[in-house]
Amino acid sequence: MPPSTTTKTKKIMSFLDSCMEDLPVHVMDNILSRLPIKTIIRCKCVCKKWLDHISDSYFANIQLSRSPTGLMIHSENNKFGHPSPGLLNWIEVEDKFDHHHLHHDPVMNLDLNLTSIFQKSQIKLVGSVNGLLCLWQYAPESDNTYICNPITREYMILPRQQYYRESIAIIVYCFGVGSLTREYKVIRIFQGNIPHDPTSKSRPSLVEAEVYTLGTGEWRSLGHAPYLLKGFHGPFLNGHAHWIVVDEDSPEKLCAFDFDNETFELFPSPPSEARDKSWIYKSVGVLKGCLCQCDTYDSKFTVWVMKEYGIKKSWYKELVMQQSINPNHDLLTMETMYIIKGLKDGTILMASCRSNLHAYCPRRKIVIDTERFDYNMEGYTYRPSFHRLHNFKHERVHKF
Repeated sequence: MPPSTTTKTKKIMSFLDSCMEDLPVHVMDNILSRLPIKTIIRCKCVCKKWLDHISDSYFANIQLSRSPTGLMIHSENNKFGHPSPGLLNWIEVEDKFDHHHLHHDPVMNLDLNLTSIFQKSQIKLVGSVNGLLCLWQYAPESDNTYICNPITREYMILPRQQYYRESIAIIVYCFGVGSLTREYKVIRIFQGNIPHDPTSKSRPSLVEAEVYTLGTGEWRSLGHAPYLLKGFHGPFLNGHAHWIVVDEDSPEKLCAFDFDNETFELFPSPPSEARDKSWIYKSVGVLKGCLCQCDTYDSKFTVWVMKEYGIKKSWYKELVMQQSINPNHDLLTMETMYIIKGLKDGTILMASCRSNLHAYCPRRKIVIDTERFDYNMEGYTYRPSFHRLHNFKHERVHKF
């Protein structure tokens, strides 16, 4: 009878252990960091020596530098009308110039429904940086922020925020790391007492910002935020958070937050071509390392890309699609779409709040559904890493 897969794996791991016993540390790092993520996870089970080695921050940094960028999709399941924290779905992306493939292994999913502190609440994925995720939990009795690593199965609860969520408040997030300080931070803007009338031009009575630096154990108030912002989260790029500005009188329609200096400033936005600006859907994202903006109006879907960061004249149209008889095309022209990732062959992965992950194929000039998830989904690029949350001092770390 042929040996089982488990037996084969044990024999291979035992052989590797004996071969690498006398290798220098830097050679072990070089070998192990090039292995697939799932194989590295299995290597942690070989012996305590390998576990300690893979858990070391030096190895984690090397592995992260070689880690391929995939996707992290958070999907909810509210089929029965009950709040659900949902699933974190890790999708590996094989990205070649002549083809691409998305591989979703359900074994690597992280089911938040199984964690007691998340039950009977809803979760939004509001950031992804270097293998760490920022989650916002909202429920009638709670308003909490979490940082987790789905690969190491660790999470930590940030202290309760200074400004609490109200029934008509809007919370805006971003999770990032300073370009100079290399400090991981969560920025959160509380826009409270929003007018009940959605057509009202009155500003909220409270627009306050606060920031949390991982490892400090406390939120710090940044005082009044100068702009009214849209959405629950903004993309992180070049040490800055980016959001759409709602204020009609603002000369620019984008805002950036510097994670090093902790300052807000208006950011150059693409030209607005919509005739009726009240019916335009906008979102900002990152496409192949460049800031991008999606505009949906007049049965037209446009993707703007900023070729040179911070230079207004460098905005150009990457994609324009008109309404057509294709139902998937029509979807792009009827609601807000979010760019998730651009691939080497020009394919653009995007999503709405619905359950499908869409792909625009430039060669065929069509939109196709690539993966289906439970209703209500957010997607981010994700680089899996073995960074341990224990490396941040003054933080209590828990296991899923």
